[in-house]
Amino acid sequence: MHIAIPKEIKNHEYRVALTPSGARELIGRGHTVTIQTGAGEGAGFADATYTAAGAQIENDVAKLWSNAELILKVKEPQAEEVKRLSTGQTLFTYLHLAAEESLTRGLIESGATCIAYETITDRQGGLPLLAPMSTVAGRMAIQAGAHSLEKAQGGSGVLLPGVPGVAPAKVAVIGGGVVGENAARMALGLGADVKVLDKSIPRLEVLDDRYKGRIKTVFSTADAIDEVVRESDLIVGAVLIPGAAAPKLITRAMLADMKPGSVLVDVAIDQGGCFETSKATTHAEPTYIIDGIVHYCVANMPGALARTSTQALTNATLPFILALADKGWKQALSDDPHFLSGLNVHEGHITYQAVANAFNLECVEPTSLLK
Repeated sequence: MHIAIPKEIKNHEYRVALTPSGARELIGRGHTVTIQTGAGEGAGFADATYTAAGAQIENDVAKLWSNAELILKVKEPQAEEVKRLSTGQTLFTYLHLAAEESLTRGLIESGATCIAYETITDRQGGLPLLAPMSTVAGRMAIQAGAHSLEKAQGGSGVLLPGVPGVAPAKVAVIGGGVVGENAARMALGLGADVKVLDKSIPRLEVLDDRYKGRIKTVFSTADAIDEVVRESDLIVGAVLIPGAAAPKLITRAMLADMKPGSVLVDVAIDQGGCFETSKATTHAEPTYIIDGIVHYCVANMPGALARTSTQALTNATLPFILALADKGWKQALSDDPHFLSGLNVHEGHITYQAVANAFNLECVEPTSLLK
């Protein structure tokens, strides 16, 4: 199979979809791997490391895309990339379609088969290809939040761990999944006073046992959210409904109850954000201020930590990439119902119910496409 890895063009996105090691695995199975010139440089992988692995380097972007059977990316295709897709091609990347109607309709019109990393499941009900980037984003959320609390950034001037004689900052994490736990773990490690809110009692029990009560666990209700809004210096939004738009848990009216200079970090921004005042930002201008509250809403947070993120992502995606390359998308998805959950768009049809619901579109049962 002819596999192409374009250079990411989203603002300040430095990750690449495949490491040289991953390319070597595919080439060893008889596949052709073509990397766009400079695609890996932002993550510390020079073109020479790919050619040493047996990959080809292509400077002509149009040729790279048109010759590909399988296209591997990190972020959702930008408008100019959507136009390059065609029927018969398979795109494998993060899509987050429920928050992007124009992208969804563009992929429908392309006729391509589009498989989303973030909706692939596992036997435990987890999201194995979302987990590594969620880990990075969760840990980074506290770094970003701590920086945003600095007075020069518009924050309240509060140091997360405090100092002797001065209380630590109060950090609330809404959502106790992979992002939430990693954010809470980082905040705890820095010495903050940490709460995690979640609607799953079993998940709260896991966190309570794992951290021996050092992280306060709270069942998430409207009252509980009201309380953390009033008392917190930093709130991390870490809510996820797989494949669907995130719920708006903090409204603009609630900002008036927050301490001036407090910080909201919305890690759910890829899915539309879980704060009413959230809007996607970039690493070039990561924050903005509304009603005295600093918002950090970068839509590709792990892109800033490209080396670590690229390696972690390839570790997770490579088994699925190998299956697609060896078997083709139809057989690979037929053999694995969890992989089939990743199919979002195929030849003009939406195949993931949450995406269809977001835009009142018809959803085609994906199993019907495998016959």
